[in-house]
Amino acid sequence: MNKIKAILLAAAMMIPLTACSAQQPETKKEAENNRETVYQVALLQSLTQGYYDGIIKVSELKQHGDTGIGTFEGVNGEMIVLDGKVYQALGDGSVQEADDNETVPFSNVTFFDKDLSATLAQTADINSLKDTLTKTVSDNGRNLFYMVKISGTFQKMNVRSELKQEKPYKSLDKALATDQREFNYENIAGTVVALYCPDYMGGLNTPGWHFHFISDDKTKGGHILDLAFESAQAEFDATQDFDMYLSENAEFQKMELSKDVSDAIKKVETNEE
Repeated sequence: MNKIKAILLAAAMMIPLTACSAQQPETKKEAENNRETVYQVALLQSLTQGYYDGIIKVSELKQHGDTGIGTFEGVNGEMIVLDGKVYQALGDGSVQEADDNETVPFSNVTFFDKDLSATLAQTADINSLKDTLTKTVSDNGRNLFYMVKISGTFQKMNVRSELKQEKPYKSLDKALATDQREFNYENIAGTVVALYCPDYMGGLNTPGWHFHFISDDKTKGGHILDLAFESAQAEFDATQDFDMYLSENAEFQKMELSKDVSDAIKKVETNEE
């Protein structure tokens, strides 16, 4: 397994070292730094092109974060990581806690430490939510990563998942064209887990927002297509480090990952052509 690490530091987020902090043991400083890292498994671009083989186990993923999103080998459902547990929202609409031996072809996780919080006013749809969250990001550092948790009761929650794919794998947009399943819920209490990637991440992920949902009773969830709520509570974790794990598999290494798949990503993220 290959590891690429980019350290992205914003001056506004840096705290001067005191004499006391400078004397901290290296292991403690490393632990603190690891909490300020978004860990990514592979690329959204590789997933979009149809690389669905698992790269790491769920048990390993938990070592890199307690909050996040992703999917499972064969795109067997949508992943929601919350409070250290990894949930699998399956194509039949059910949700289960993922087995530690389940493998992961794509994910983003971090250890969540609240940096900001806000009460969100009435929101009519997903685009309005994006506008509200993006303003907070712009005010606090648009070139950082943000993991966001939004809790409340949602008047409308439209999510999707998908049936597990079998080899030979199709590209993700083609797989979703036949095997996506949508679920609509009303007045459902739960948590949105959202990831914001800066604009410069266009070659490794999708810039902007990606939203998953899990109900409070952990029986419903998926990738969010639309939502609405009267009021909700948002917590933001601004993160300046980025680690990416890549497969050494020969099939992965042969992929043309510089290929522009932005249209396909938009389609699978939003259901829009």
